[in-house]
Amino acid sequence: MAEKKPMTQSEFVKTLASKVGVTNKVAKQMIEEYAKIAIAETKKTGSFTLPGLGKLVRAERKARMGRNPATGEPIKIPAKVVKFRVSKACREAIAPSKK
Repeated sequence: MAEKKPMTQSEFVKTLASKVGVTNKVAKQMIEEYAKIAIAETKKTGSFTLPGLGKLVRAERKARMGRNPATGEPIKIPAKVVKFRVSKACREAIAPSKK
């Protein structure tokens, strides 16, 4: 069985453009602005909801030292991390629970 490949950015832009009825250039600008807004809002407030998908959340944890698995070199792991929490509706649409 052939393995399916994930959608590339250019395929995503073309699909969005055709569904919304705009040019590829406008669709790409929309995606880039959406990402910029999500990043800025997560930096400012600590979270950003992506309607229908989930939520970007900035989390605080203890900073620690780790090791680069390829080189064995010690690296600093920062205290601030970003996590993505998938919405229940999205999770159920992709992988329905067995009830």
